[in-house]
This record gives sequence, structure tokens and C-alpha cells, in this order.
Amino acid sequence: MLEKLGLIPIGDIIKNKSIQNFLFLAIIQSSNILITIISMPLLIQGIGVDQFGLVNLALSIIVLLNIMVGFGYNLSAPREVAINQNDNTALSHLLSNIFSAKILLAAFASLLILVGVFGLNLFKEYQIILVYSALLLFSEATLPLWFFQGMEKMKLVSIANIFSKLLFLMGIVLFIHSPEMSKWVNFMMGFTGLMINLFLLAYIHTFLQIRFYRPQFSAIWGSLKENSLFFFSNLTGYFSVNGGLIIFSFFAGAETLGMYSLAERVVMVLRLFPAIIIQAIFPNASKLYKKDSHSFYRFLKLVYIRVLIGGALIALSAYFAAPWIIRVLSRSELSESVMYLQLLSPLLFLSCLNIPNISMMLVADLKKLLFKASWMMCLYMVVVTTVLTYYFGGNGLCFGILSTEIVGYIICMVLLRTQNPTLFHGFYS
Repeated sequence: MLEKLGLIPIGDIIKNKSIQNFLFLAIIQSSNILITIISMPLLIQGIGVDQFGLVNLALSIIVLLNIMVGFGYNLSAPREVAINQNDNTALSHLLSNIFSAKILLAAFASLLILVGVFGLNLFKEYQIILVYSALLLFSEATLPLWFFQGMEKMKLVSIANIFSKLLFLMGIVLFIHSPEMSKWVNFMMGFTGLMINLFLLAYIHTFLQIRFYRPQFSAIWGSLKENSLFFFSNLTGYFSVNGGLIIFSFFAGAETLGMYSLAERVVMVLRLFPAIIIQAIFPNASKLYKKDSHSFYRFLKLVYIRVLIGGALIALSAYFAAPWIIRVLSRSELSESVMYLQLLSPLLFLSCLNIPNISMMLVADLKKLLFKASWMMCLYMVVVTTVLTYYFGGNGLCFGILSTEIVGYIICMVLLRTQNPTLFHGFYS
């Protein structure tokens, strides 16, 4: 009815390629969150809390290495694909070079794991789990999400992602029934992802007429150099947010690690909220920034107020609902996990504080400033959380992570004020 009255052009909105891309990305993210929530109680029941913690710890290391495998191509490659949408030859060379680069990086990351496990005898409690988890590196290397983003054809890859996660969930239900099976959890996730990715590559070759050429190593080396800043920004940013579990592994046993891991998984799912907001407002914010700076600042302030209110409400809900959340996910009373979840619940609100700073850096293309803020935040996080965890255990780790968000917000504000005062005062004045 609204569409007929001309009040809201719903058809035009749905047909908009940028809106479609965002909606399908949101579907991918939502399905990942949903499968994570469903799989947690199944895994805890099947392999136990201690093995669940070790599986998550191995996954944290793999995700860290996946940043190296991705090497910033998720930021640079969609733009290159979009520019060459109608040139199949250019797309063929681009696809061949990027996939070759990522597979080489996945092989190098796998070699690092093997050297760490069998050469240096690291990761003692979860060596086999980590080795089996290495298949996830090749799943990441073959994921063509960046290609479909650039081509503005996100429907197929979003459906494929959901199907992959459902296969993984089915595998947990059918095969993961004892602690000895914990080594297969991440392997199964990597295997289902890799199979679906190979199907997507076959579709690209058959239906989109994209050929696979021999890699051009000079082009690969050039792209790696261009993406180095993106890579280090992603790496330091990830470790600042997700490195707590790795640090905690040096001070806690498997059962305590599992208790913390369960709470952290819940918080990190909720923490996707500000990231999705930044992704959602980025296209419109970029247009407003170029056309009318006053409209841009007004838009960002309006979003910021609403996000802070929403973040505060979700954080409070997580705090008061912590006993129920842990009981539903673990199907048992885990008081230590409840305590960790309640301590970490303010993280969602604190992470929302930095939304305008990050948004301004992105729309103004301040990559070097963003990288500088990322490594300073990461350095603070590693030092402070290590010290606090050593003296106060899991509680100290929680306070260290919370303080990292506050310090990160202050760092971004100071850098913006000193390096780009016009941008800073335009929003904060």
C-alpha cells in the first residue's frame, strides 16, 4: 500500500544493488550467529566444557592466521572486481592471481602450524585439534565472497554459506558425541566450507565464463605489497578484540578456559552489533561526506545516539540474562561462565563508543591513521591483559579487555584531533 501511495519506493530500494549486497551480507552474518548459538550446547554436551574451550582456542589461532590468508583482499578485491565487471579476461587474471596468492598464504600458515606443533612442541594441550583445524585455512583461501561482492551477485554465495553451516551442524549432531571427537569439530567446519567453495568456483567458471590462468607472480607480489597496510590493520584489530582467549590459555587449565570461552563466544556474537552498524551506514555516510559535510555530521550524530541507546539496552539485557543464557547454551549451571559473561557484558556498549571515529576514518580514507590506532590499541591490550591475567586470572582478563575498548576510543579521538582537526571538530563540536 505504501508503495502504491508513493510514500516509500520499496521496489526501488529492493532493486538497489548496494541494498541487496548489504541484505545478503546481513543474512550471511545472521546465519553464522544463529549456527554458533545452536552449535554451542550441542558441542558442550558432546565433548564437554574443557574440550569445548580447547576447540575454541584452536579456532582463535586459525582465525588469526586466516587474517594472513585474507591479507586485506576482502577490502581491496571487491573494488577491482567492480571496476572490471564487464571484462572477463581481466576478471580471469584477477581471480587467478588472488586465489593463487591466498592458497600460497594458506600453505605457509599451515607450515607454521606444523613447525609449531612438531618442531617446537607448542600448543601442547590441543596440538592435534589445531593440526586438524588447518583445513579451515584453505576454506578461507577458496572463499569467493569478495568476487561476488564486486560483481554485486550476493544471493548465491549467501545461500551457499547457509547450506555450508547447516552441513556443519548436521555433522555435529551425527558424529560429535564424545571428547575424543573434539579434533573433528573444526576439521568438519573447514571441510564443509571447502566443498561449498569449490562448488562456487565451478559456478564462476561454468556460468560466468571466468577462466583460471596460471598465476602471475609479479602481479601477486605487487598486490601483497599494496595490501600490507590492510593486513596489519586487520591483524592488530582482531587481536585487540579476540586475543584474550589466547592470552588466557597461558595461565588457565582446560576447564577454566572452557568456562571463559563460553562467555566470550556469547559476548563476541553480541559485539558484531557495532561492526554491522558501521557496515550498514558506510555507503550513505561516504556519499554525504563527499556532497555535504554538515549533512554527514548530522547523520552520524543521529546514528550514534541511537546506537548508544541500543548498545546500552543490549548490554544490560546480557548482564541480567547471563544465568539464563549460560544455562540454555550449556544445559547446566556454570557459575564461573555466568560471572565472566556479566563482567564482559559492558563490552557491547563500550565498543559502540568508537563507531563515529572509525566511520570518519573510513569515509575520509585515513588508512594510515586507522592502522596507527589499531597497533597502539593492540599493544595496550597485550601488555595490560597479560599483567592483569597473571595477577587476577579470568577477572583480570575481563577488566583488561573492557579497558582496551575505552583506551581504543581515546586513542582514535586523540589521533583524529591531532591529525585531522577539521574532521574531529566537525563531529564533536
